[in-house]
Amino acid sequence: MDTGTTLRIRLDLAYQGTGFAGWSRQPALRTVQGVLEDAIATLFRREGAAPRLVVAGRTDAGVHATGQVAHIDVDREAFAIVTRPRRGDAGGPPAVDPYAVLVRRLSGILGASDDDVVVRSACPVPDGFDARFSAVWRRYAYRIADLGAERDPLQRHRTVWYPRVLDADAMDVAAQTLLGLGDFAAFCKPREEATTIRTLQSYRWRRDADGVLVASLQADAFCHSMVRALVGACVAVGEGRLDVSGPSALMRAGERTSAFKVLPARGLTLTEIGYPAEEDLAARAEQTRARRELHVGGIVG
Repeated sequence: MDTGTTLRIRLDLAYQGTGFAGWSRQPALRTVQGVLEDAIATLFRREGAAPRLVVAGRTDAGVHATGQVAHIDVDREAFAIVTRPRRGDAGGPPAVDPYAVLVRRLSGILGASDDDVVVRSACPVPDGFDARFSAVWRRYAYRIADLGAERDPLQRHRTVWYPRVLDADAMDVAAQTLLGLGDFAAFCKPREEATTIRTLQSYRWRRDADGVLVASLQADAFCHSMVRALVGACVAVGEGRLDVSGPSALMRAGERTSAFKVLPARGLTLTEIGYPAEEDLAARAEQTRARRELHVGGIVG
């Protein structure tokens, strides 16, 4: 990238996944990437530029996000033109923040009041920043309202309603047995030549004030369907169909099994992406790309 003429911008995003066929652009389907890239292209089209989004984690159909991260590379002159203050902009030149203007203009295209995807913030980042390859961890939350929880219809699009009472303490104990570096093939949908080696850094279960079960999971990366499978394994423990050592035993076996069900996408939200210090961004991206070349398809959100 020519840093003299091109600017790299980090975008922090949130979306409700219900109406999307996942993150990645697909012909004839509504996707988060497609909606956002179309909005960006509309904003920059007059300047002859259509920046492409690079995302930290490619979420599946129905999965939500409150802390998704992406980046775009834009021509500096085009950026200056599309963020030039207009009459009515608060502050007036030169006080107007061009990145705040970018967010406001994109929000106007996306639908500021009723759209299901939102650009929360934008900021310049160094050339070494890569939303996908510089990330050191991803964090997800999963919500289940079992029979012991209050069922709030306003939360129905991000909460799975489960028809049995679940033992949260047993689920939390089982989750702890899965931590660390390991082969999560038993919890990943197979992809040719893709590695299933991951480091699960944190996995806990708790009940919130309404009794809803909330899982928090953090790993260096997650392979396809891994989070929902890990949740399903612990739900089987919570029902009594597996004992607390069951999920770790399944992991050691290393094969997909019918001992638990993969839970629906509706309850899953990407909540945060972690990055190293600025001076370490480029090295982290290079390290991750090298691993990616050894294991095709290995980096999945």
